[in-house]
Amino acid sequence: MELIKVIEDLIKFRTETGNAQEIEKCLAYVEKLFSGSGAKVEVCRFENASPVLFIRNYDADEFDVACLGHLDVVPADDEMFKPYIKNGKMFGRGTLDMKSFAAVAFNSMFYVLQEKLPIKFAVILSTDEEKGSKSTHAFMDAHPKLKAKIVLDNDVGGDIRKLVTKCKNPVFVKIMAEGKEAHGSTPWEGIDANEKLMMAWQKIRKLYPYFSKEMPEPKNKWIDTVHFAKIEGGDVANVISNHAEALLDFRLTENSSVDNLRRNLDKCMVDGVTYKIASESTPVVMDEKNHYILDYKKFAEEILGQRIEFEHIGGATDSRSFAIRGSIVIMHSGTGDGMHAKGEFVEIDSVQQIADIQTRFLSKLALEK
Repeated sequence: MELIKVIEDLIKFRTETGNAQEIEKCLAYVEKLFSGSGAKVEVCRFENASPVLFIRNYDADEFDVACLGHLDVVPADDEMFKPYIKNGKMFGRGTLDMKSFAAVAFNSMFYVLQEKLPIKFAVILSTDEEKGSKSTHAFMDAHPKLKAKIVLDNDVGGDIRKLVTKCKNPVFVKIMAEGKEAHGSTPWEGIDANEKLMMAWQKIRKLYPYFSKEMPEPKNKWIDTVHFAKIEGGDVANVISNHAEALLDFRLTENSSVDNLRRNLDKCMVDGVTYKIASESTPVVMDEKNHYILDYKKFAEEILGQRIEFEHIGGATDSRSFAIRGSIVIMHSGTGDGMHAKGEFVEIDSVQQIADIQTRFLSKLALEK
């Protein structure tokens, strides 16, 4: 498989989340890519979610290794779907997040097939990760017995010198405030829902401090955080708002819990304000002394010719769906910048290095069988 060509081909598909036509074209391309390879390629479809691409060398529910990721991207201008290479970097939408590493997963599958490695290997790619991964949840629900001993997760992009061992738990909370309409000139005749919401928000901020690029970075970043993701309240300027709501994005460490968050929120509510947990998940926390993780780290350091550090990140990953089923998750990606931005790029050498690390790691696993 020509790794760089496949990456370029994938980027040319405008697979922005929800663009069903382009997503279908991309899936058809992958099916054709694996035609005659011996791999079983299945496009799993769901009534209320976008498709998931499921490629495997064994028709099974339990795998030794699975590569996990996504094919959808965030919106971009037309030019970003025309990849180009300059100074050892490939530019384009999805170069870093994460079509380059979807191609790496394909490369690993071809390697397993061609070398006839005695391991059960799968590639699972969703098509709506950028908007909540509903397809991943549908896929896991449809495969309740699906397990993988080890999951290779390349969707933690940015720096090949960092091996991620912890991701926080994303918890989205909706806060709702109820008031009473009145004319804006007679506020004493109404109850301002916007004000009620702000009162609750100020209490929440006392428990979860505000951080900004304009402020010094905290010494300890492995803490629970929250940001004001969305707020709505009021219809017209001269009417006291009778309803307001906000969506809050909490990121919880493994040292916290949703139950503890609920207890904190209960303390912050005021008369007329309620909340509900819109969605919750689980943190992904791996043992840095696990021998599979250390084996992978060793191969990575040999190929890069330098030491690799363990890292903790606040972002979430779809691999949590496998972590809760007992998988050892190895989170590692290539080097690049501009994720979700206009100048997105990936360093080509780092993509090839990730591919080499994966194939060496898979070969070592095969020897242990």
